[in-house]
Amino acid sequence: MTIGRRAAVSTITTAALGIALAPTAFTQAAFAEAAPKRRRDPEAILARMTDEEKIGQMVMAVTHDGPDGLPNEETRRSLQDLKIGSVITSEPRTPGLAARYSNRVQRWAQDTRLGLPLLMSGDFEFGTTHNVREGTTPLPNAMGLGAARDARYAREAAAITAAEARAMGFHWNYAPDADVNTNPANPIIGVRSFGERTELVQELVEAQVRAYRRAGLISTPKHFPGHGDTKTDSHLGLPAVEYDRATLDRVHLPPFRTAITAGVESIMTAHVVVKAIDPDLPATLSAKVLTGLLRGDLGFKGLIVTDAMDMDAIAKNWGVREATVMAVNAGADIIMSTGEFSTHVDAVGALLDALRAGRLSRARVDESVRRILALKCDYDVFDHRYVSPRAAERVCGNTGFHSRALAMGVAGTTLVRNEDGVLPFDPVARDHTFVAGAAQVEPFAKEVAAASAGAVTSWQSATTNPSDAEITEAVRRAEGADRVLVATYSSGELPEGQAKLVRALQATGRPVAAIAIGLPYDIRSYPHVKAYVATYGTTARILRVDQTMHEAAAKVVFGTQPGGRLPVTIAGLYSYGHGLRYEG
Repeated sequence: MTIGRRAAVSTITTAALGIALAPTAFTQAAFAEAAPKRRRDPEAILARMTDEEKIGQMVMAVTHDGPDGLPNEETRRSLQDLKIGSVITSEPRTPGLAARYSNRVQRWAQDTRLGLPLLMSGDFEFGTTHNVREGTTPLPNAMGLGAARDARYAREAAAITAAEARAMGFHWNYAPDADVNTNPANPIIGVRSFGERTELVQELVEAQVRAYRRAGLISTPKHFPGHGDTKTDSHLGLPAVEYDRATLDRVHLPPFRTAITAGVESIMTAHVVVKAIDPDLPATLSAKVLTGLLRGDLGFKGLIVTDAMDMDAIAKNWGVREATVMAVNAGADIIMSTGEFSTHVDAVGALLDALRAGRLSRARVDESVRRILALKCDYDVFDHRYVSPRAAERVCGNTGFHSRALAMGVAGTTLVRNEDGVLPFDPVARDHTFVAGAAQVEPFAKEVAAASAGAVTSWQSATTNPSDAEITEAVRRAEGADRVLVATYSSGELPEGQAKLVRALQATGRPVAAIAIGLPYDIRSYPHVKAYVATYGTTARILRVDQTMHEAAAKVVFGTQPGGRLPVTIAGLYSYGHGLRYEG
């Protein structure tokens, strides 16, 4: 698996992106520790480890913060007392803080008997801004990249994510999402998926896996063997899918097969019961899925990491302790523990107790620890534990990255409907634009104001389901405007209040364009709107501001040519691949 990770990182900003950012800004300044590379033998390390040290390597724990935003005493105890081998951070606010955060936990890990380095991980599905909110580069969600229909953008998104992540001290990313989102009512995947067609998801997953490998960041396609046809959010309940084995093979497994062929090093499990394989247990706990299907049928030899074990799909049905042992016996290598410190204690304790009682074999433990150590050796984590906060601040969120992100955003923004030439709005006219909606109105209005010469005012309802009184107030404010933009947001079915808001603003007689900032299906609830734009900018579970997609949408509204084509079907209205362009 060794592919020269350090060399790969050194060329990421020039060869991978064509951006005028000197390689030295990342490679020479970013690594505070410049010890010569030494070849390490995972078997020699394994031979020296105690049971406690082995089990600690198999638990990935979320960190906890003190008042200064840096890891606290409980985190130190996780690393030094529980001997945890990998972490997913909470959400450090800035790149510099993230780098200091990484350095502190690595120092704690180094100050142990064996001094094994940590694998630092993050959930960077739409760039590092997913976890580090300020000073990083917001990238399109996967569905926005799917709408752009160009593997080049998927590769660039991975390269930018890797450059920023590595600069901040991260080695491991829980992306790309390899789910084929065949169910429009899916409450948790949605715009996190590249789309509803297997071939599109397959192509872009492969592009990102290869790009991450070149850039020196571990990627993790998820959620195996597929979360795209579920009706239940696994954070809140236990989903099950009813399709047969032929559908699984034809629709949901190909992106994972392709990722394995491309050399992916880790795959994340789904807390989903796939009845065609195991009608009783979710994939995370099923030997039939992890050992039989993933290891056996698909031939995957890399690292299997679970999704978070404190999610209700697992915790409420089996309990964290029992499920942790079941997952490892099923074939998982690393247990993701994202709860309080006591949860980490339970995970480690459950595995140690099972090992000592013979419920977990030593061979099974050694198999997993061997994979973990090999990955740390392959990615040179021993010799590159520490990073420069100053370099992290320089690399993350730089203007070159932002420029490329905006190009991706415009390429994915989809003009779905444009009757009577409502769009584009004239950017140089002094017309008054009114922006209304139920979510993220202020950041979107900010970008509208930047794109328009005229006045811009805005209004947002108190909830995502506006009341009749709120709609009356929005209409009153719209009467002083020349043109109206209304942002709608849904994580499933659009709340009726938002559809009523669109219809009421249309009734004012002003030109109205609706902007779907989340799922692209909102127009089903207000099909007579004359202009409709989909941005795929906001995920189903966490309502976060994606300023890049707001900026891209504003540019398209005021005349920049939209590039997107629907990566899904809007039933009864628009087919997969539909997308309009401005004439002239």
